[in-house]
Amino acid sequence: MKTIKFLVFILVISGTLFSCKKNTTAEESPQEIVENKEFKVDFEKFTLDNGLQVIFHIDRSDPVVAVALTAHVGSAREKEGRTGFAHLFEHLLFLESENLGKGGLDKMSARIGGSGANGSTSQDRTNYYQTVPKDALEKMIWAEADKLGFFINTVTDPVLAKEKQVVKNEKRQSVDNRPYGHVNYVIDKNMYPADHPYSWQVIGSLEDLQNATLQDVKDFYNHWYVPNNVTLTIAGDFDPDQAKTWVHKYFDEIKRGEDIPALEKRPVVLTETKKLQYEDNFARLPQLTMTWPTVPVYHPDSYALEVLSTYLSEGKKAPFNKVLVEDKQLTPEITMFNFGSELAGQYHLIIRGFENTDLNTIDSAISEAFVKFETEGISQDDLDRIKASQETAFYNGLSSVLGKGFQLAQYEIFAGDPGFINQDVKNILAVTIDDVNRVYNQYIKGKHYVATSFVPIGQANLALKDSKLAEVVEEKIVEGAEENFDASIAADYEKTPSSFDRSTEPPYGDTPEVTVPQVWQDQFSSGIEVYGIQNDEVPLVQFSINIRGGLLLEKPDKVGVSNLLAQLMTKGTQNKTTEELENAIESLGAFINISARDESIVINGSTLSRNYNKIMALVEEMILQPRWDLKEFELIKQSVISQIQQEKASPISIASNEYAKLSYGKDHILSHNNLGTETSISAITIEDLKQYYNANIVPNVTKMHVVGDITKAMTKTSLANLNTKWQRKEVKFPALDAPKAPQQSKVYFYDVPDAKQSQLRFGYPALAATDPDYYPVQVMNYRLGGGGFASQLTQQLREGKGYTYGIRSRFSGSTIPGMFTISSGVRSNVTYESADLIKEILNNYGKNYTQEDLDITKSSLIKSNARAFETFNSKLNMLTNMSTFQYPKDYVTQRETIVNNMTVDEIKKLTGTYLDPNKMIYLVVGDAKTQLKKLEQLGFGTPVLLNEENTTVKD
Repeated sequence: MKTIKFLVFILVISGTLFSCKKNTTAEESPQEIVENKEFKVDFEKFTLDNGLQVIFHIDRSDPVVAVALTAHVGSAREKEGRTGFAHLFEHLLFLESENLGKGGLDKMSARIGGSGANGSTSQDRTNYYQTVPKDALEKMIWAEADKLGFFINTVTDPVLAKEKQVVKNEKRQSVDNRPYGHVNYVIDKNMYPADHPYSWQVIGSLEDLQNATLQDVKDFYNHWYVPNNVTLTIAGDFDPDQAKTWVHKYFDEIKRGEDIPALEKRPVVLTETKKLQYEDNFARLPQLTMTWPTVPVYHPDSYALEVLSTYLSEGKKAPFNKVLVEDKQLTPEITMFNFGSELAGQYHLIIRGFENTDLNTIDSAISEAFVKFETEGISQDDLDRIKASQETAFYNGLSSVLGKGFQLAQYEIFAGDPGFINQDVKNILAVTIDDVNRVYNQYIKGKHYVATSFVPIGQANLALKDSKLAEVVEEKIVEGAEENFDASIAADYEKTPSSFDRSTEPPYGDTPEVTVPQVWQDQFSSGIEVYGIQNDEVPLVQFSINIRGGLLLEKPDKVGVSNLLAQLMTKGTQNKTTEELENAIESLGAFINISARDESIVINGSTLSRNYNKIMALVEEMILQPRWDLKEFELIKQSVISQIQQEKASPISIASNEYAKLSYGKDHILSHNNLGTETSISAITIEDLKQYYNANIVPNVTKMHVVGDITKAMTKTSLANLNTKWQRKEVKFPALDAPKAPQQSKVYFYDVPDAKQSQLRFGYPALAATDPDYYPVQVMNYRLGGGGFASQLTQQLREGKGYTYGIRSRFSGSTIPGMFTISSGVRSNVTYESADLIKEILNNYGKNYTQEDLDITKSSLIKSNARAFETFNSKLNMLTNMSTFQYPKDYVTQRETIVNNMTVDEIKKLTGTYLDPNKMIYLVVGDAKTQLKKLEQLGFGTPVLLNEENTTVKD
């Protein structure tokens, strides 16, 4: 993706369905209405003469449309020595085309209120997608056709050089600079023969990326990016006859390419078990990963393998949880899953041990867990419970038109028919106990596998016995190693001929009517406030219960209490053990999660609407009758300490934690990581949790938000018992000093030796979300760093210089003043250059702000309101804003007025007030020995080394 581009984007069991509404009769109860709703597949497919497959899905629930172009080419179609090329090409296709011009779809997206043009590459396909207001559909069809048929002439050597740097930064950020980032590389290299197209990574190698030539780009485009290898999906609120006319107009004359034969399935069988070990610079805990070869996606056995992985690893009853987590206490959690691709599949088992845990001990426990499964097996109740969760996942996949469009293309390309959704669901629900046992014996039991032991530096003794050293290429940090380029140089070419003038952007269609969802509110006698939106597109209900407090109410010497409490509240009730509670939730096809945040404890849940009342009864039990299980409490403490230890090695986590300390000051409660520290967690007792619970978990600081297929009356009924039994208490919130911005900028450095990137966090304490200027500064920030590819920070640091994979700026206020922050990961050898360029952009932003900047901002922010309420999550976010900040029901409309009335002079005034680069915190997390000294050139004095006692700085 342009955000995580090589992530495989597979929606396992989502579909294309719509509700056939029926009239309510006097004899039907609300619950019966929910259960009697019908759903059906709805799509239209046709093929152009040039081979382009086109799929339409109509969904008129919101005035938006999603357009996705999916090419049946990924890393598996690359040549040896050009690994990562499919993904590199995905980047290039966004930059320009003959008629879109420089900036391509990104520039247009900012004007039309789109979600932001994006894409992703997997082993087997590459897609390009965006959701836009429905009046921009013709523009999107025009733009996608221009990319497919009128792109290649615009690519130049400087453009290719720049985008190589962007992709290499993405690899550094997602792989090289991350704990355990090289695990998949080691697995695939040893799982598959050298000539197997899955033996290399989608992201490729830095060397191969650097070696890519302009001729490679042209050859790749001409072979793979042809209509007969591409699927276009359009989903949302549109006129299909008109859309069909536009598709023919813009795509028909793009020439068909050579016929592309399908690749044969290539599942592998290992002839020996391979054990490999590697000392990871960023790991602080040992991790064992075992991988067995399995079957391609949609293979009949893939469904039972998924059930097997779920049963073995998830929940208290899972054999692996029983043995490794509870009995032997070797790890805080088990990760297990089956992953099918077009040609082959893999079954993964990932276990990250506690500090200094010998992975041989974990290996022995794994064998014991498998024996436990072989002895006890899986029951029908367990199978039904897992299927219920899959049913909820099925409906959750229907919450956006983009998700529906993705899945249509997925089925078309890999199953040969968008209508495969019907069979896919049947296959999921048809899995039997015999199937689960059979696939275990066929693919896992006694079969060879690849085992990787990734351990901290200096702890090779923790690796599996007889492990060989894994081959991993580590990049060296060399100043001036990257080539120079000027990506702004325009290509000189003869335009591709067309039967009509494609250079004129199509007009908008009719302006869509944006309807703000109807919100209902209520308040119970206990003090619980309830905010709801009824929406019956799918038979689901999502809810969020916000209990104010969290870190705000903790003691500085025992930080971490609220997080431990939140986790413990999911570990059973007075009437149910942890296992019984999990089974009760999962058998209803639901999930309930409780988490602690800086200012609240939040209970999130999702359920089939027919099971809503039962789920709320369980929520009530979890709130009012915690179990206070000492064994579970100790297990949670171990897990949290393990998480804290691992964060110490993650540059992104380090940057977040250190930035909070610098922003709020050591005496402010919000300067702490809400996980706590190893010392504070060790000191916390279960009595501390009880004290926090008794004092602070009360109804009069609680706000519930509910969205979905449920009425206000049903919601109120479901809360009646909780309202009666939950007792009000006064909660004393501490008076917090507002953090103050520094009077003079200072540079701070945290040393992570040999870091491949530097994490930047620049900013200062700014505004609360309730401040009158809060939304105006969001408007002001759009062109700086809040508008994605429309922002100056992205255009200059990524698109202009190739310094970073991504950069953004944001104001993050809440009920108390929050931060203004610029955040990015930049390649190590341009740390100073990146910081200096950011400083320059901040200095000039207000001075150079133009009416064109404001017009683009207004267009984007106003038109994007068509997308503002599409998903359940967006509706929940709206309700949360209303309840937390006391925004009015029409606050979205009021914000439109603010945007429309904004002037360039007002923007300039806001920048003068809120964007002073000389009064900010400049935090860098990176390799001090190569980067620290140069930062003195910023003009803010000698940088302060935050972890001087551990540093390896050299003059």
